[in-house]
Amino acid sequence: MGLGLRCAVAAMPECPELHLAGRFINGACGALVFAGGVERSPVGRGPEVPFRCEAYSISAVARGKELRLTLSALDAAAGPPPQDLVFRFGMSGSFRLCPAAELPRHAHLRFLTRESPPRALCFVDPRRFGSWRLGDAWQAERGPCVISEYQAFRENVLKNLDDRAFDKPICEALLNQKYFNGIGNYLRAEILYRLKIPPFEKARTVLEALKEQEMRKKDPSLTLSKKVKLRQENPDLLELCHTVPKEVIAAELLDPEHTDNYAAFKDWLQCYLVPGMSSLRDRNGRTIWFQGQPGPMAPKGQRPRKTPRKKSPQVKADPEAPSPKVTPRAAKQRRKAAVKPLKSEVKEEEREEEEEEADGPRKGRARGRRKVTAAPALPEVPLSVRRSCRTSARRGKGAAPDV
Repeated sequence: MGLGLRCAVAAMPECPELHLAGRFINGACGALVFAGGVERSPVGRGPEVPFRCEAYSISAVARGKELRLTLSALDAAAGPPPQDLVFRFGMSGSFRLCPAAELPRHAHLRFLTRESPPRALCFVDPRRFGSWRLGDAWQAERGPCVISEYQAFRENVLKNLDDRAFDKPICEALLNQKYFNGIGNYLRAEILYRLKIPPFEKARTVLEALKEQEMRKKDPSLTLSKKVKLRQENPDLLELCHTVPKEVIAAELLDPEHTDNYAAFKDWLQCYLVPGMSSLRDRNGRTIWFQGQPGPMAPKGQRPRKTPRKKSPQVKADPEAPSPKVTPRAAKQRRKAAVKPLKSEVKEEEREEEEEEADGPRKGRARGRRKVTAAPALPEVPLSVRRSCRTSARRGKGAAPDV
């Protein structure tokens, strides 16, 4: 099967990707029996796993931007106690199930099956931003998951609006994992775009308005059907933090088993990296895409940049012209191009992963950078003038100058 079944993502993982990874592990490994110890690569960003068993199972559950694996002995009485591991995927983490004899590169943690020939469930992370730790505890600083703990997530935000975190622009507050566990760069852009909320509007101003909406939706005079209809027709920001990620999960837009998965994901996007949208960097250095005005808290000294629209020249095809021959190498390159993210996306994701937990502006980065300005272009000499100069030079070669 080559690389075999796998759960990987084309962009930096956010909560939909973690939930899809958990679904993949439970579906692909639910009937498998694993055996032996857990193998770790020397460069993996996590500890050795002190678990060894002759027959055990693996299950997974996701919460926000974390995923927990549980290794359980099939014979609970004779085997070791269950072992939990909590993973963060970083920029490029994924799980793959493949033949043990054909391990992919950067497989930093490997769980081997008891079958013959054995297979391996691998945690693969080429960029090594991902990590794991022992134990079942979720990261303490993270709030309730926007997908699996929606009511607790909503209450956690609305009861803490006095927190200084909500003094910031709404686009920055949405990346605070203490309150929006699972939301990342592409989700925040899509959510704000659908609600037509300027990204640099003050977070508290946006969210305090939800309290009034909450009271109207709880009006005892409204029937249950009217309340449901009201929520469906007028979803608020916190509701979209729940439903937009579920769209990605339901449609499996980042399903790695399909070679066009990244193309399908890009078709789903309405704002993030979409041509024609504007973008600015927030005070943490991360780019936010939006449409319209940025809002009153937009960083000073920046001008919104437009994502360029791609121009495709329309050339009429000659019906009698032979079709171009496509070599296997060219076809392979085209397939890679269809799923490969742009370099600009990769750089942006690297910056976001390095600063995901940051609560303040980056310091010392801009200092010392020199602004590079292009040299002014010389005016182009017309072709007729260049020809006359060459002709005059040939005619006057060897002749004495005029007096």
